[in-house]
Amino acid sequence: MDLKEIKHIIDLMKRSDLTEFEIEEKDLKLRICRESQKPVVYAAGPAPLTAAPVPAAAPAAAPAPAAAAKPADEPGTALIKSPMVGTFYRAPGPDSPSFVEVGADVKADSVVCIIEAMKVMNEIHAETKGKILEVLVENGQSVEYGQPLFKIKAS
Repeated sequence: MDLKEIKHIIDLMKRSDLTEFEIEEKDLKLRICRESQKPVVYAAGPAPLTAAPVPAAAPAAAPAPAAAAKPADEPGTALIKSPMVGTFYRAPGPDSPSFVEVGADVKADSVVCIIEAMKVMNEIHAETKGKILEVLVENGQSVEYGQPLFKIKAS
């Protein structure tokens, strides 16, 4: 793992609600913890990155939460967007039923999918009340930050 990959992980943490990240490879153990929006990196292994704090960039203007539903093309509809880059999964496991189907009623705290980022499974919540109108992403597909995942009829 090189410095560029570590910076990418820190960037993903800044754009999501992750406060801790840990990965262990053959000869490297990396743990990143964030408090007060400032990530700190601790690494152990053959690389010279041992217990070295990484300063966070100056915070930009606070954007609206990425996963929050935003108005869609049609009146009364909204989009649930991806809060991070990763792999989209509709169910908690390959043999499990999907979290939600088209026509399902969801509450703000309902889990609608999982996005895997750096081998960490992140539950994505609807963050608005409504009915699922359309699933916009295929299971196992890579998603980008801010990409629409679901279209819902807000209620």
